[in-house]
Order: sequence, then structure tokens, then C-alpha cells
Amino acid sequence: MQKIYVLDTSVLVHDPHAIEKFDDNHLIIPITVIEELDGLKRGSGSVSYAAREALRLIDGFREHGNLSQGIKAPNGGSIKIVLESGAADHQHTGLKSSGDNKIIRTAVNIKDKVPGLPVVVVSKDTAVRIKSEAQGVEAQDYKYDKTTVFRDYGRVLPEGDPHANGITSVRYHIREDSIFRLWGKEKEMLIRRMKSVSGISPRNIEQECAIDALTADEVDVVALTGRAGTGKTLLALAAGIHMFEKKRYEQVMVARPVVPMGQDLGFLPGDVEEKLRPWMQPIFDNLDVIVGTPAEKKDTLPASKYRSSNYLVESGAVHIEPLTYIRGRSLPRRYLIIDEAQNLRPLDVKTILTRAGEGTKVIFTGDLDQIDTPYLDSHSNGLAYLISRFLNEESFCYLNLTRSARSPLAERAAELL
Repeated sequence: MQKIYVLDTSVLVHDPHAIEKFDDNHLIIPITVIEELDGLKRGSGSVSYAAREALRLIDGFREHGNLSQGIKAPNGGSIKIVLESGAADHQHTGLKSSGDNKIIRTAVNIKDKVPGLPVVVVSKDTAVRIKSEAQGVEAQDYKYDKTTVFRDYGRVLPEGDPHANGITSVRYHIREDSIFRLWGKEKEMLIRRMKSVSGISPRNIEQECAIDALTADEVDVVALTGRAGTGKTLLALAAGIHMFEKKRYEQVMVARPVVPMGQDLGFLPGDVEEKLRPWMQPIFDNLDVIVGTPAEKKDTLPASKYRSSNYLVESGAVHIEPLTYIRGRSLPRRYLIIDEAQNLRPLDVKTILTRAGEGTKVIFTGDLDQIDTPYLDSHSNGLAYLISRFLNEESFCYLNLTRSARSPLAERAAELL
């Protein structure tokens, strides 16, 4: 049965191409959504880009008819811009005349006028969904890019049939005292145990497998997930510096979304580097650990030759920057680490991977249960979306680290709190 979907602005900011993904149903875009997109389109951030892209896409549909009367969509449904917002009668609903409430009121009016079809408000905003239900209109989250497939994979495979899990991306298998890297349907190779990188040695089998994936030339994209203290960022940085010293990459580039935990600090003084320092301090903390860790004597180029984490940056070995400026760039021969990737939208992950030039390796790290970005959750963020789409790519490896290596206290805190 066909449905009438009423889109909230948050959906188009999350995925500008969402209007093409409702199959043969009827799609309603309230005029309030257009107004809010117009207000968001100015700027250089990902939200502004998404607003501009959504407006361009909607404008392209005007060539096929009058949007106020409704036009037929390529997928068999229809798209219509509705001018009524219900602003005049908000007193009767008990809702203030805000943009969200106008969108909800539009859905209420459509439900009254078209009783034969179900009307559903689609929003990434939980408050909008709750208020819609309170007004008697069904509401749901945008489901196109939601996934739970990451929960079924990412583990080191125990003894048994190593190819039984049904995917073809890189995975690891234990046989007695050996670890094998598997990819494709039947390809496999024995990996070296207890390999250290930049003076950092693995503390468990999961970290051994992670180091192999992070340093293997055959693996172009790695996704490392796990709770705090499992060593995701530290291993990625240590492996990146190790590969840089071997001259496999021109630079280790580290980026992370600028998302505050708790109260935002507001405007910060100084130039770009000074403003960025508080957000990137976790990266410097991990670099301090690497620089302060004595390398094994057999290492010909120990990381300890870098006198401090600042020297790593000043020498050009490591470059740290926000993701804000990555759009439009081309990044060849980089060891690119994206930290806190669970706070990215699927659109952001696509943007990052399409920046990768020849010879670039991309590492995504994050905790899928620790989301700080509004309108995202563990099932709809960019890291989960990447894993679901790349599971059968032979140059991709997904590992979920479960054992804390930071300290016994950190491990107990992660379990108890």
C-alpha cells in the first residue's frame, strides 16, 4: 500500500538524496523545509553542502512539472511541495509556531484531507517524531542507511571453518598457535606473531590482527571499532608512523570531526592550529605515548628519534587537521586516519573516501556506542554504513576490538559504568 511521507529538514541534511529513496510512495516536502534549507546553505561545512545539494536536487525536479501540483518521480511515486504550514491554527494544537511544528501541522492537515492513505512524518529528530505521534500522525526515523550488520562481524574467527561466515573482506582466523589472514573465498596467508610498530607491541590477539591489517599493503581501508581503551587510535598512529618511516607513504594525516562532549567551549582564541588543539589533544596524547615508548633494538628507525609529539608534527611526518577542509582535496600516498568516525554521517564517509588518491590507505576508528553528533545513532552513522557496504570488498578489513589495553581501571570502568 502506498504511503504519504512528509519529510523533515533533518533528513535532507543527513542525506540530500533522500528524496530519491522512497520507492513508489508519495513524498511531501513542506515549504518550511525549503526555507530552513535556504537558511543553512551558506557556509563551507558539511551541513551547508548538504543543504545546497538538496536544494539543487529539488530544483532539478522542477524541469519535469509544477512542484506545487506534484510531479511524477523516476521511481514511480510523486514529489510535491506543500505551501500550507498550519501557522495560523497552531493555537488549536498546543504547539508553538516553530519550523518543526509547522512541518508536523502540515502532516496533520494532509492526513485530514487524504484519509485513504497513511501519512508518515520522516525525521532524524526524536523530538519531531514524538510530537508527531502526539498529534496522531505516524512518525519514523529515516531508515535507508540504517544497519546492524556490524554486530555480526569484526571478530577474530576461532578454530573451525574459516570461510563459514560468508563474507569476502579481510578477516583473521586462529589455528592452534598461528593466525591466518583470510580474504576472498579461499585466499589465506600466515601472519607474523607479536609484530611491534613504532615501539608499540600488541597486548592481545585482536591487536596482533589489527597491526597486520594496518600495515598490509593489500588492505586499502580498515575499520577499527571498540570501546574506550582498546587501542584503536594508538595502533593506527603507531602503524602509520611505522609505514611512513619505511617510506611507503609520504605523510601520516590524521583528522577527526569537531564534535564536543558535553558543553561546547564556544569561540577559541588564536589561529587555526591553536583553535584546533583542544579538539585534537587525544591525538597528541597518543603521539606522546608512541614517542615515549622505547623501540626494540632491532628497529632501524625507532620512533624515539622524534623528540616529542610536536616534533612529529613540525617535521611533517604527521599532519593533523579537521575534516572541515577535506572537501575538494586530492590526497595521494597518504596514510589517512579518521578518528571518532562514528560521529560522521554516511555522506561524510563517502566524501572522505572519494578524496583518496593513488597509493592512499584510509583507517577509520571509532566506538559505535558513543555517538556525540545530533540525529545519528549506532545504526545510522557513517562508520556503521561503511562497514555494511564494504563487507565483501577484498581490500577492506573490519575488526571490533573488545579487550581493553589502557589500564585495569579503564577496563573496569567500561564494564561497570
